[in-house]
Amino acid sequence: MTTRRERFDDLVLDAADRLRPHLGTRYAGTEFAVQDVPPTDPAPWEEQVAPLGRLLRATASRTDRVVVYRRPVEARAQDDQDLADIVREVVTEQVAALLGVPPHELDPDADPDR
Repeated sequence: MTTRRERFDDLVLDAADRLRPHLGTRYAGTEFAVQDVPPTDPAPWEEQVAPLGRLLRATASRTDRVVVYRRPVEARAQDDQDLADIVREVVTEQVAALLGVPPHELDPDADPDR
């Protein structure tokens, strides 16, 4: 039997797998991770509401990393389908930011007005 945490991890991996073809060779090493909650020291430009995800750009010691925050996403979801949709949206938005393109170019179902 899988745990709620494992199911969430699987949703993130599924969303990442859908977008991997867009990453090309330059971003092929991008990591996808799940953290329970965002850090408590938000950057000054971030909103005061808990973020659902974050893009951590590559440094000398790590590759680009897309992080999805499990608890804020779960708190926003109404049901399992909504949870899957929100995870897909968060991962798509972060990968779009990495690539410098609008999310709807990666996912036709993404809202172009967001």
